[in-house]
Amino acid sequence: MGNDGELDGVDVRLGVRLAELRSARGWSLGELAERSGVSRSTLSRAERAEISATASLLNRLCAVYGRTMSQLLSEVEAEPVAVVRAADQTVWADEASGFVRRSVSAPHAGLRGELVEGRLRAGADIAYDRPPVPGLEQHIWVLDGTLEVTAQDVEHRLDAGDCLRLRVWGPTRFRCPGPEDVRYALVVVLP
Repeated sequence: MGNDGELDGVDVRLGVRLAELRSARGWSLGELAERSGVSRSTLSRAERAEISATASLLNRLCAVYGRTMSQLLSEVEAEPVAVVRAADQTVWADEASGFVRRSVSAPHAGLRGELVEGRLRAGADIAYDRPPVPGLEQHIWVLDGTLEVTAQDVEHRLDAGDCLRLRVWGPTRFRCPGPEDVRYALVVVLP
């Protein structure tokens, strides 16, 4: 996952990019707070990298900016390359929720798909109030453990080897019932 310095560097670059996105739209922190449902103080602290953004916060901001989480995180990296070495894949962690996200194949110019490895510790429960892009296509393939995914008010229990295919239009929830952690591959395709 890298050392703490690497994660701090991602937080700083992410904060700068979030401030750029807001500024490019001419929005004040107050306007962004109204659009995203996130407090001004939290937005300000995230832009200044005083806090590490949570998965829920990034999801809300991605929805406002019309980006997937991988697109946003790829914007804080160097120019994309054809081969993404394991050591060069961006890892982001939301320690509070027990979620670790590795961008295996970040968005690339001319491509609509991306590949993410997700890990949730046993008991972790993450709810997203909306998709970052309505109609986003997702393929969730469980590699180890068990994952419960709720979409369109239907709960799907996925064990190792199972794959859920869906388009995301509304709230979703990812839960690891345990007893062991879950590791899954997430393929995201823009509509």
